[in-house]
Amino acid sequence: MNTSEIRKSHYNIYLKLLICILFGVFIWFIPHSKSIQPLAWHMLAIFIATILACILKPLPIGAVSIIGLTLAIITNTINVNTGLLGFSEGSIWLIVIAFFISRGFIKTGLGSRIAYHFIKLFGKKTLGLCYSIIFCDLVIAPATPSNTARAGGIIYPIIKSLSEAFGSKPEDNTERKIGSFLIFSEFHGDIITAAMFLTSMAANPLAKTLAKTLNVNITWFGWFLAALVPGIISLVLIPLIIYKIYPPEIKNTPNAPELAKKELEKMGPMKKDEKLMSIVFVIILFLWITGSLTKIDATLTAFIGLSLLLIFKVITWDDVKGEKGAWDTLIWFSVLVMMANQLNKLGLIKWFSTLVKNSVHGFSWPIILLILLVCYFYIHYIFASATAHVSSMYSAFLAIAIAGGVPPLLAALSLGFFGNLLASTTHYSSGPAPILFGSGYVNQNKWWSLNFILGIVYFIIWLGIGSIWWKVIGIY
Repeated sequence: MNTSEIRKSHYNIYLKLLICILFGVFIWFIPHSKSIQPLAWHMLAIFIATILACILKPLPIGAVSIIGLTLAIITNTINVNTGLLGFSEGSIWLIVIAFFISRGFIKTGLGSRIAYHFIKLFGKKTLGLCYSIIFCDLVIAPATPSNTARAGGIIYPIIKSLSEAFGSKPEDNTERKIGSFLIFSEFHGDIITAAMFLTSMAANPLAKTLAKTLNVNITWFGWFLAALVPGIISLVLIPLIIYKIYPPEIKNTPNAPELAKKELEKMGPMKKDEKLMSIVFVIILFLWITGSLTKIDATLTAFIGLSLLLIFKVITWDDVKGEKGAWDTLIWFSVLVMMANQLNKLGLIKWFSTLVKNSVHGFSWPIILLILLVCYFYIHYIFASATAHVSSMYSAFLAIAIAGGVPPLLAALSLGFFGNLLASTTHYSSGPAPILFGSGYVNQNKWWSLNFILGIVYFIIWLGIGSIWWKVIGIY
């Protein structure tokens, strides 16, 4: 990078920072209702400026969060002890430790082995190959909170090698042979599996934590049970729909099982670390599923899993120290959760929800929930991160839903699910999107148009069929 490019880069950074600061200052000095505490309004100004910075990204999100925390303390909006409260949140540590556990899947090669076994068994036809890849994503999802790592680090390399083996490369305009279909199907498979488990996407535990501030308790098993039926239906139907509206040129893949067999032969028999990783994974899943019976907290279960991996040396302490994504998540999650909690404690969310409640007076709660979810979903076009979206929007939308008479747990879970499904919008919608889109197998026009169609399908499945299932299991 030459001197002029460096100067331009610095100029862009300072310009974005200035925009965020000026926006925060503007909100700070806007006249507000006397029913709102000045501290609440000041916290809102800092929170919105921080979220705007998370969207514009003048600096990494962790750095932006630290700056926001510092400003909140310097301006006496909060004290140091309050500012650090987020770092003691159990749900945040759950997601951080799950990052370390997912490192075990990648390091040992267990994730790839699982994928190749499914391909070997079900990969003779392109649709079967697609389902086998997505099923692999489903199997490892509960212990892989980074859906970016899951789709980009484990699944994408396998899809790429399979596509190239069938002569499907974007460089020579043969992407439609099979690669486009597999890439786009995996993107949606990853969206669905992220919505099915509390621990399969980084923002899900954040939603759980934010819901708790509004006195709504979500458990690991409760989330899974509610997502089970609409999730399975989505996993079955979405690839079929993609197969119909964006079909691959190659319909049969008789060589895929042989390719998978060769890769498995290269890997050799299961190594000791893979076996230990499998055992620990089963233990973690068992404790998460039975948490309501054993009274073992989900975060404690994660600590147990990490401890076992360290004791058995499946991963090392250097692996833990080197997992930058986990430590980065700890920083910015903790700060944003603290800010959201403060907005609630200072009464701003309650004031806002009452205001909106009055404006939707007369509507039945199902209509209110539908309107909120549609807004929550399509506003994602202005976000480049599902986590940033949940951080900034979840609490407010949940408070409005509850104030409008929507059953609290139903509102909390449906917003949680759609916090993942809303990735079906753009090529920058979530972490996996730029990775899979960047492969060049699907152009932008197709990505957006197909996503728009499938977004409507998600509403039909999750609100239509899902609401019937939620009634059956007593969520409302």
